[in-house]
Amino acid sequence: MDGEEGESSSSGPISSLNSLFSFTSPAVKKLLGWKQGDEEEKWAEKAVDSLVKKLKKRKGAIEDLERALCYPGQPSKCVTIPRSLDGRLQVSHRKGLPHVIYCRVWRWPDLQSHHELKPLELCQFPFSAKQKEVCINPYHYKRVESPVLPPVLVPRHSEFAPGHSLLPFQQLAEPAMPHNVSYSTGGFAGGPQSPMSSVGSAPSPGCITSNPQSPYTTNGLPGTPPPAYTPTEDAKHDPSTPNDPSAMDTSMPEVAPVSYQEPPYWASIAYYELNCRVGEVFHCQSHSVIVDGFTNPSNNSDRFCLGQLSNVNRNSTIENTRRHIGKGVHLYYVGGEVYAECLSDSAIFVQSRNCNHHHGFHPSTVCKIPSSCSLKIFNNQEFAQLLSQSVNHGFEAVYELTKMCTIRMSFVKGWGAEYHRQDVTSTPCWIEIHLHGPLQWLDKVLTQMGSPHNAISSVS
Repeated sequence: MDGEEGESSSSGPISSLNSLFSFTSPAVKKLLGWKQGDEEEKWAEKAVDSLVKKLKKRKGAIEDLERALCYPGQPSKCVTIPRSLDGRLQVSHRKGLPHVIYCRVWRWPDLQSHHELKPLELCQFPFSAKQKEVCINPYHYKRVESPVLPPVLVPRHSEFAPGHSLLPFQQLAEPAMPHNVSYSTGGFAGGPQSPMSSVGSAPSPGCITSNPQSPYTTNGLPGTPPPAYTPTEDAKHDPSTPNDPSAMDTSMPEVAPVSYQEPPYWASIAYYELNCRVGEVFHCQSHSVIVDGFTNPSNNSDRFCLGQLSNVNRNSTIENTRRHIGKGVHLYYVGGEVYAECLSDSAIFVQSRNCNHHHGFHPSTVCKIPSSCSLKIFNNQEFAQLLSQSVNHGFEAVYELTKMCTIRMSFVKGWGAEYHRQDVTSTPCWIEIHLHGPLQWLDKVLTQMGSPHNAISSVS
């Protein structure tokens, strides 16, 4: 409101003076003619003006950009600007990556993140190459599309070996406390030598505990994973990656295809303080969602503000932690992948079994994401591959994947072996993210498979 009142009061002689001194160059006006969308006119004008000042120093650069915008279907040259120290560009109090800014101006006004863009092969200076120059030609980038996931083929007549149905990574014993690993722009600290059990191999003795409550504990020798289920000769033809669904019914009548469907809400987020849920569950319709510590009451579909939530049982530690959440975390769902970007000045801590599987960590590992870093925390294609493998190992193996569809994330305070908090429910402020698409897919597959050999416990 203050900003609006300030603008309305600047009338009369002052506004006349402002209009005298506000001049838009012909080059900027011409380039703005190709602008997409009708929002943020002033911001777009400042972004283009800033670009023109840089391109004027290079002979023919403005003409190359105009040619690319005028003839989008034809090959065009790279249009580059110098890369800044942090890779970002500031336009009117907002910082962003240069190729994202100009792709938003001239192609996709709804663009949210660099994760949504991929460079074309012809581009010599893509942002991802981290060269001294960055190409901002919007027609040298394409938007990432969601991959089409092949249907999972569920055997109609299953002959599974009870007690031996879990996949190798599901057989790892739960440690007394989750391992910790720190992520930065250069990757994970510790690399291959980090103290996490690699997926698909037997866990090291230091990772094994005989926890009676652990869903991974087996009836064999302590710390000895059961052998993986080996199908009989008749079942060795694994139909896990079909290409032509129409061919499946005729050539493989013993399987039922179950396809992935994108739900209207890709995720839901619940906020917790210690072991108490606070406020209503937030349903993610927008593919770009910010969870922050502020108090915006406007109920935006792309923003979950934790600052406005009250809790009568809140203690001083929780109050202090909430003050440090700040800008929080930015969640992107792009091309079948989920990313978490830490916008807060303090780190966030993430426990994602899908991410841990990808990096070869123990399933319960907690990853620290420092400020200004982003990490891929879920990949639909990798999940689809695991699901296709699991259906041939039985109901229990498929059911285990439900844990992969829940991601836990704490703000400011971490938990695990390197922290005095052993469990996420001991952290002052945390969220739990449920991924609806994978969960609904699992539900359909489990329904098709029928009842399990053993009772499914509720232990998580």
